[in-house]
Order: sequence, then structure tokens, then C-alpha cells
Amino acid sequence: MAKLVECALNFSEGQRADVIEEIVAAAKNVRVLDVAPDASHNRTVLTFVGQLREAGEAACAVTARAVRLIDMNGHRGEHPRMGAVDVIPFVPLQNTTMQEAVSLAQEVGRRIGTELRVPVFLYEAAATRPERRNLANIRRGEYEGLTEKLRDPEWVPDYGPGAPHPTAGATVVGARTYLVAFNVNLGTPDIGIAKQVARALRSRTGGLSNVKAIGVSLAERGIVQVSMNLVDPLRTPLHRVFELVRLEAERYGVPVVGSEVVGLLPLRVVADTARHYLRLEDFEDAQVLETRLWGEE
Repeated sequence: MAKLVECALNFSEGQRADVIEEIVAAAKNVRVLDVAPDASHNRTVLTFVGQLREAGEAACAVTARAVRLIDMNGHRGEHPRMGAVDVIPFVPLQNTTMQEAVSLAQEVGRRIGTELRVPVFLYEAAATRPERRNLANIRRGEYEGLTEKLRDPEWVPDYGPGAPHPTAGATVVGARTYLVAFNVNLGTPDIGIAKQVARALRSRTGGLSNVKAIGVSLAERGIVQVSMNLVDPLRTPLHRVFELVRLEAERYGVPVVGSEVVGLLPLRVVADTARHYLRLEDFEDAQVLETRLWGEE
């Protein structure tokens, strides 16, 4: 059987449709599953699946195109970022081990550093040092603080030059398990409330395990957002995260006005959420029509 890997590449453009289309078009010989631009965050999540070699080639080609088309010196957005291509995670799928995904991340990182002259840090399962497993640690200081960060001997890149690319900054490449990008919108323009709710949610400040969270402003809508990454949604379920956001927001008299999933998520996460809210008894994933159809193909 073919060895498949998913790549959920994040690049720093979410507003110019023509630029997004041109960057996505560089993903050849893979199956593009989703393109999720966000104008407020000014970034796009491009999700594709392919065999190991083809996925690596597509990631390098997309990165080269983004480096050519995105100038970070003029970039503004609500989401933390440090480069034209901010992060390239590989997720092992069918017949692929995590170590194979790590090896792919290392090869892609080496090529980006050597061929494009963009500094590359490895993270999660591919990290070369414990403090580099967490993406937030690597990204701290963002693009604007990158020059100073790279002067620190503790932050010598894993590949590429020891100074930022003049327009593309730096890139983070790694291998990880499934991650769900989940955002909850709050009915207030007060960014302070979003930040307090995010603080109550994220694991490193005493919240839920496997949750990373920040508060951001959606100025064009006059509301704020708790933007989250659920790094292990099978252990910390979506419904538990949503309910804690709702409860924390209620402390400030603020309602939840909507939520969104950025990119893709596993069927089991959706099914578990349905089990919780509908009080479904003995419900199995196989009862989803599409699952039964796929199983018969």
C-alpha cells in the first residue's frame, strides 16, 4: 500500500485571492483537500495529502512560490507568524510511521534552508531540542523579533542561514499527530476578555491539556475571538473546549456568537461532539452514511 502523509501548510497571506491561488497552484502531484484563507489572521491553511516523496516536493514548491510572492515587511495580521511560510507540519497517515514523517520534515527543512536560504526550525516530533517541540516557543517574538532572536546562540536554526531571509523571515517544519484548529467568536469588541478566556483555556497557564489558545480581535466584525489549536483532540475533546470557553465568557457577561474549524478534522472528533450534545447512546462511527460507503469501496 502507498505511504501517505498529510501536510497542513500555513502561509502568511489571507487577503489577496490571486496570490493565494498562485501559491496553491504550486502543489503538484498531491491531492489538495482544503484551502482555508482567513483575512483577519492574514494567513491561509493549505491541506493536501500525498505519498511521502510527492508531499515533500509539493511542500518545497509551495514554499518557493510563497517566498517569491510574500513580503513579510508589509505583513499585518492577527495571528502570530514568523515567515512567508510560517509552519509546515507533516501528519503520518496510511501505512506511514511517525519516524518516516520526521525524516520527511528533516529533508524538506534541509532543502528550504539550502535552496531558498530561509532559516528553518524543526518542531514537535522532529525537534532537535526539547524547547523546540512547542511551536509557540519557536514563534515567540514573531517576524519583527526574528533578527534579534537569531543572534542568540540558543536559537541557531536547524537548517539555513543564521539570519532571517530579507522578505520571507523563517519557517518551522515538523511532524505531529492530528491537530484541530478551532476558533470561538465572542460577542464583544473587548480584546482583554478574549485574552482572559484564552488564558483560562490553554494548558501552559493552567487550562485544559493539549490546548493552545490566544485572544485576537476581528476588528472588521466588531468582535473578538479565542483562537485555539487542539493538539490532541481525541484526548481533549472539542465539546469540552467549547463549553469551557462559553463558561469563562459568561463570567464577563459575554455570549458566544459562533465558532469555526480551520482546515480539516477527523470524523471521530465530529462524532464525539454529536455523542455529547445529542446524548447519543451506543452510537458508532460506522453509523455515519459516508463511512459505510467508503468502507464498501
